[in-house]
Formats: sequence, C-alpha cells, structure tokens
Amino acid sequence: MAKRKEKSDKTTERILNAARTVFAEKGYNGAHVDEIAERAGVNKATIYYQIGDKDTLYAGIIHQVIGNVAQGIAQAVAKANKPEEKLKAYIKFLAAVVDENPELPPIMMREIASGGTTLPRVVMEDIASVLTILIGILDEGRKKGIFIETVPFLIHMMIMGTILFYKKASPIKDKQSWIPAALKAHDKKIEKSLGEEVAVLVLKAIKR
Repeated sequence: MAKRKEKSDKTTERILNAARTVFAEKGYNGAHVDEIAERAGVNKATIYYQIGDKDTLYAGIIHQVIGNVAQGIAQAVAKANKPEEKLKAYIKFLAAVVDENPELPPIMMREIASGGTTLPRVVMEDIASVLTILIGILDEGRKKGIFIETVPFLIHMMIMGTILFYKKASPIKDKQSWIPAALKAHDKKIEKSLGEEVAVLVLKAIKR
C-alpha cells in the first residue's frame, strides 16, 4: 500500500513538473494535455485521474508555488524587528522564490500581458494573502514615521515587476555583442543578491 502511494506521488510530481515547463513555454492557451502527458511519460487518463483537467492542472502548478509563499514570508518577516528589516525579508523571500521556480516569471508575465484572463481565483487569493503581509509592514513603518504614505499594490508591483523583468531581460541584454562601449561601461553586475539590490532601491523610494 505504501509503495503504491509512493509511486502515485512520484507520478503526480512528474506530471506537475512537466506541466510547469509546458505552461511556461506556451502559456495556458498554447499548452495541451497531450504534450504534458508525453513529457511526463504518462497517458492523459492518468493526468485526469491523478490531478484533473487542464484548468485544475494550471491552477495547481501556480498555487503550488504561490500558495506557500505567504506562509514562508510570514515566517521570514516574524524574525525581523524593524519595518525596514521586515520589508527586506519580504523582498528577499520573493526573489528567492523566483530563483527556485524559473517557470514562474514567464507564466505570470503571460498572465499580465493577457489581462489575467486565465488566472485562477485560488492564485488571486494567494496573491491577496501575500499583499496582506506587505500592507502590515508598510502600515507599521508609516505609523512609526519611517515610511511615507504609499499604495501597497504599487510597491508590490515595483518589487515583483523589477524581479521578474530583470530575470528575463538580463540574459537577453548579455547576448547583445553590438552594445556600444559607452553603455557597457555602465552595465555593472549585481554585487549582492537580486533581492538585496531591489530592497535597497525600494527602501530608498519609500523612506522618509
């Protein structure tokens, strides 16, 4: 019985990994269950039995990542005392999530480009949970006279937009051998982690 469950869990994991890759490459509309099944080494019936239809599969692979983010951020933020340190922890955690889940940027950027037409409600609820933590940090900082009055969603977009676009655009820039030397002279490599660099910029923008 235990071996059967272990085999089932491994099959589900293969399916989810294959789905993440296909959805990242082709988006929701361009992805087909047949291709996901082929990459996972299973038949379509197994996918429907183990997980469900295409909508359930899509929601599952995004929720699998973002659904755990709020809990992880809450734990990271709880270890910090000052609002500035809490915001740094928030940003660094999000940057680490993107690093650990390279399929996330193309999936989310496709959703943004399409107006979120296929973004599952459960994922929006996950994002709302993450934003709730940010609101708490910003409110605390404002009440203590450390942060200026801000729009939390805009700050979140500053953070995620910078991280997502940098991760996808930087490799493209690095391939361009024709870039003039005058521009290359300003193309400094990030010395710290991306999360730390973004945290420095955001804090400069919102501190009194």
